[in-house]
Amino acid sequence: MDHLTVDINRVIANAIKVMEDSKYQIYEICESARSELEALEQELDQVLQETIRTIDKVDKLEQEYRLARIRLTEVSRDFVRYKEEDIKSAYEKATQIQLDLMVYREKENYLKSRRDDLQKRVRNVEKSVERAEMIASQMNVVLEYLSGDLNQVTRILESAKTRQLLGLKIILAQEEERKRIAREIHDGPAQSLANIVLRTEIAERMLIKGQFELVQDELVDLKGQVRSGLEEIRKIIFNLRPMALDDLGLIPTLRKFTQDFEEKAKVHTKFDLIGKEIRLPSAMEAAIYRMVQEAFSNVLKHAGASHVSLEICFKPQVITLTIQDNGAGFRIETINHPTTRNAHFGLVGMRERVELIEGRLDIDSKPGQGTKIVIDIPTTSEHRKEIETNESDHG
Repeated sequence: MDHLTVDINRVIANAIKVMEDSKYQIYEICESARSELEALEQELDQVLQETIRTIDKVDKLEQEYRLARIRLTEVSRDFVRYKEEDIKSAYEKATQIQLDLMVYREKENYLKSRRDDLQKRVRNVEKSVERAEMIASQMNVVLEYLSGDLNQVTRILESAKTRQLLGLKIILAQEEERKRIAREIHDGPAQSLANIVLRTEIAERMLIKGQFELVQDELVDLKGQVRSGLEEIRKIIFNLRPMALDDLGLIPTLRKFTQDFEEKAKVHTKFDLIGKEIRLPSAMEAAIYRMVQEAFSNVLKHAGASHVSLEICFKPQVITLTIQDNGAGFRIETINHPTTRNAHFGLVGMRERVELIEGRLDIDSKPGQGTKIVIDIPTTSEHRKEIETNESDHG
């Protein structure tokens, strides 16, 4: 091994060590920010509830104060019917309500100011978490490359730009998937387990005090939480790789997915199959499932649709997926525009997935007229070349 290679290896090894250390520091910063965010959100929720109660109290006191003033005017004018004691009582009541009203108005102003401040802090911490996650993701991408064989790194550096970009896209896709799974585990099973530990400690204290009936109730709740946590873990496993894909095939899995989507999202969903299903390579079936999953997720997040349909057409050399909704729609030219690219990140990701399996994706959408996505996926290498030729002709 020549001196240059040894030096490069040393530099890369040092870079990896520094980045690994930094990565865990960023992770700690991210976790700390998440904890702060949770605390802020809890405090904000309490402040919002208190603000609502205070506003209601102010409204009630204003009404009482109006009635008290009317009563005071009434007793002050009619000296025949009302004694001086009645006038004094009415005056004291009106004054007390006025004082209470002033106090609660001050409290309302304070709570509104506190609410605005907390909302601003929540937004800032959310941005900090997002930035930390992005930096960690970028560092992981670089580490993937640096941790590989030096010769492989050299070959990548010498290869065409398209090959570099393809490799980056694959690793970025992996990182996004890892980040999504980490979030699901953090927000789901991890929270459930932390809560279960807390509840077991409570049950333990009750047991020491001999409160056996309360312990029994606590154990019933614990059993329910464990079942719920188990269900969350199964959902995460299913999202990682739907077992039905291997056991039943693509069509039954997608049929169940659309039914579950309709039930959960309350969006009318239609599924149509044209032609006879043929089993595809496992990776291709997974890729198609992910594309449909991403398309439906976009409909739920952005379209505001009441109806979405999925049609799959099996032809001799190509599979065509058509996903259509009656939602808000958008201008096609905004997909790749720098200022609005993030809003259509799901569609950009879908296009990249389609390109990885040498397919073609067409989008037809207009504001207020819904969106139609058509994906052509070749099932033979010859037809993949044909699609590439067609795309270059259209380009």
